Amino acid sequence: MTPASKTVKDSKTEMSQLMLPAHANFAGVVYGGTILSVADSVAYVCAARHAGPNCVTVSVDRVDFREPIKIGELVTFQASVNYAGRTSMEVGIKILAEDLKTGSKRHTNSCYFTMVCLDDKGRPHEVPKLIPETPDEKRRHEDGKKRREYAKSQIKR
Repeated sequence: MTPASKTVKDSKTEMSQLMLPAHANFAGVVYGGTILSVADSVAYVCAARHAGPNCVTVSVDRVDFREPIKIGELVTFQASVNYAGRTSMEVGIKILAEDLKTGSKRHTNSCYFTMVCLDDKGRPHEVPKLIPETPDEKRRHEDGKKRREYAKSQIKR
């Protein structure tokens, strides 16, 4: 493996946060914006582990809200770089909510962040190549590549 390449496991990131009343509406359901804010931080850490600390969010390509999250649940964000292009990376995040009383966990959200690495002058900078190793990583890499190609085809010039 060359120094210009990294595996998916090199940048995998997992962070957990307890959901408090300040994170939720009057019905006790956590705001989607709260989840996206934490997910953005997790995506940054994952991208920075892959490409270095000068990474920024360019887009949130997709967010699926599958189930509501309630006050008092522990929310865990599991992130990995799915695909790396020349200067950008797709970071996929799976979000789980855990009832701390029962220990039951639910997959509540999924999302994809596109992150770009910048040089010291704020211009896009080349990122390390991604080496997917497992069948699941290879599938995610191909899916990420397809999403990137589709996004590029939608850009009006």
